[in-house]
This record gives sequence, structure tokens and C-alpha cells, in this order.
Amino acid sequence: MKEIKEVAAVFFKLGCIAFGGPAAHIAMMEEEIVNKRRWMDRQHFLDLMGATNLIPGPNSTEMTMHCGHERAGIPGLFVAGACFIFPAVVITGIFAYLYAEYGQLPAVEPFIFGIKPAVLAIIAAAILKLGKKALKGWELGVLGFFVLAASLLGMNEILALLGAGVLGAFYFYFRNQSGAKLRTFLPFFLLQAPVTALSGITSLKVFWTFLKVGAVLYGSGYVLFAYLDAELVTRGWLSRQQLIDAVAVGQFTPGPVLSTATFVGYQLTGFWGAVAATLGIFLPSFLFVLILNPLVPKMRQSKILGYFLDSVNIAAVAVMVAVLFVMARDTLTDWRAMVIAAISLLLTFGLKKINAMWTVIGGALLGYLLSLI
Repeated sequence: MKEIKEVAAVFFKLGCIAFGGPAAHIAMMEEEIVNKRRWMDRQHFLDLMGATNLIPGPNSTEMTMHCGHERAGIPGLFVAGACFIFPAVVITGIFAYLYAEYGQLPAVEPFIFGIKPAVLAIIAAAILKLGKKALKGWELGVLGFFVLAASLLGMNEILALLGAGVLGAFYFYFRNQSGAKLRTFLPFFLLQAPVTALSGITSLKVFWTFLKVGAVLYGSGYVLFAYLDAELVTRGWLSRQQLIDAVAVGQFTPGPVLSTATFVGYQLTGFWGAVAATLGIFLPSFLFVLILNPLVPKMRQSKILGYFLDSVNIAAVAVMVAVLFVMARDTLTDWRAMVIAAISLLLTFGLKKINAMWTVIGGALLGYLLSLI
């Protein structure tokens, strides 16, 4: 029971302050779980991160589930995921209500303006620590460089990770061939079933639609936008402007961007639509992690799958570098953002004991104050 309470407290706190997208979420998690609480070593954290990148769903949310499982078993898996998701869902639900009543979103841009450059420092610190562990030789460095280049050139993230994993596994296996028996690992696939034709929009239909999206979704919030555009806008359930506003809410609330589903569900069928959409989009992640978690240690024990994990891990760090580069390019567009980023870097690398929560809160307050100038 003590472990469950600890898991709930840690991931509820992260759910309240985890702004900045998956890379920032992973960075904050690494600080809390590996550095501060030592629930697992950095190698196992990297292995979980690499494996999680290969399954559908919100990767940072799935990482919370892995961490919860590490601390408190299967109950910890469900508690960690639920506590991380809960703050975002509640905040998004409130925004959804206000939007339905008043037709516009609250003015929170000055605070978000300050948070974005602050999380750049948090991501940079995590890349440095995870990169040191993942970089086990010059060959992995070369592989990481090519993944970084491919990501910056627009290659699909999952293709880059899988390609790096397969290429690295075969390279290292044949280089170090010792006649060891090859163990097999069978990935599982989901078939995308069509939505049954129901008259009108019901909460059941909303649940099924979002369950399908959650089961096959890879990638960022922009990919989510494309899925929801195909599922909702083309069916006439939602206008494109409503969808843009929904994705915006998911971007500027803490926690997973998939809380967008809560907003959309509320617009479709009210409170129960919000509940149905939220359950539908997150439920597959809990099931995927439940299946995947016991397999990761077995993958590490297998010679070729260990090489695969090492290759995916360095690729995942390279993808984080690409995300940091793109975020920095899009965020550091004026002197205010640069000042906040510089202060955040000094706090993160100069005062190494400072919690990421204070960096985020400080960035938000600075963003608001500098917007008054």
C-alpha cells in the first residue's frame, strides 16, 4: 500500500507540471524515477523507453505505467497511468465546458510562452544523461547520427526507430557472432476495424472511435490531428476549427496531448462523451504496456534482441535531440524566450538539485511578467 501511495503521489505531481510534450515528460520522469528515487537504473529506463517507442499510444504516458509497474507491480501500472492522465483530463474538461458555454478558450498564452523555453533546458539535461548511458561505442554514435539526420529531414519517427533497431541488431550480431541460440520475439499487431454505422452520435460510438484511434496511433499531436480529422471532421461530427481548438487545448495543458480526446468528446455528447472518449483513447495503452512490460527483460537477455534494444535506445535519444532542435527553432524567436531559456539552463545545469517543477513554474511566471513589457 505504501508503494501504491508513492506511485500515485509522484505521477499525480508529474501530471500537474509535465508541460512541453513527450520529450519533456520523459526528462522529468527520468529525474524523478532514476535520479531521485532510484526505482530502476538508467539502463533499464532506457530499455523501457526504447521498447515503448515501438508500440502505439502516448509514449510518455506508457512510460509512467512501466515505472509504476516497476515500483508496485500491476496495480502500480494502472495507478501511475491514471494519476498522470487525471490532471490533464480534468483541466481539459473544464476548458471544454467553458468552450461549449462561451465559444472561446481562456487567455493562457503568456504563461505557455514562458513554459516552452523553460522545458528546453529540462529536455537538454535528460538527453545528456540518457545519451551517456546509450552511447556504448562509436558504431552506436554513427547510428544515432543517421537517425538524427533522418528525423530532421522529416522521416517518420517509428520508421527511424525500427530501421535503426533492425540495422543495429544484425550489424552487432554478425560482428560478435558466437553461435548463441537466437530467441524469437513475436510482436503483436492490431487490425483496424471499421466503425459500425449507428444513427446519430452516441457516447458508445464516441468510445469506439477513440478506442480505434488509441489502438493504432503513432507519433505526435500533429499525427493525432490527422487521425481525428479523418474520423470526425470528414464525418461531419465536428468542424475543423473546433478540432484545431481541441488540439490547442491538448498542447497547452500539462500531461499527455491525448487529453484532446476529453475536449472533443465533450463537444460531441457532453459529459459522458468526454468520459467515453478519454477511456477509449487511453485504454489500449494500458493493455499494450501490460503485455510489453514482462518482455523487456527477456529482450535484454537475448543476444540479438539486446543489440536491437541498444540500437533503438540510441535512436530514441537521437529523436529527442531532433525534437529539442525543432522546439528550440520554433520557440526561441525573440529576446524574451531567449532570456527564459538562458535562465532555465543556468538553473538546470548550475543548480543540479533543483526540481523540474520549479523550472516550469518559474518559466510560466517569467513568461507572464515579460509579456507585460
